[in-house]
Amino acid sequence: MSAKVLERFPAGAPRGSWPAEEFAAARRAEGEAATVVMDLQSDAFLVVVEGAEDDSRA
Repeated sequence: MSAKVLERFPAGAPRGSWPAEEFAAARRAEGEAATVVMDLQSDAFLVVVEGAEDDSRA
C-alpha cells in the first residue's frame, strides 16, 4: 500500500480543534479521497491520500 502525505498537524491542538480533520474534509470536498491517520512516532496527525505514488504533481 502506498500513500502520499498531503499535510502534517501536531497532535497537541487545542481542545475542540480538529485542524487535520478540517483539512481532510476540504480535500474531500475537492474530490480527493483524503484520510487522517496518526503517526505515533512523531506524535502528529497526517492527512494522506491512498495510492498516490503515481501522482505526477509530486
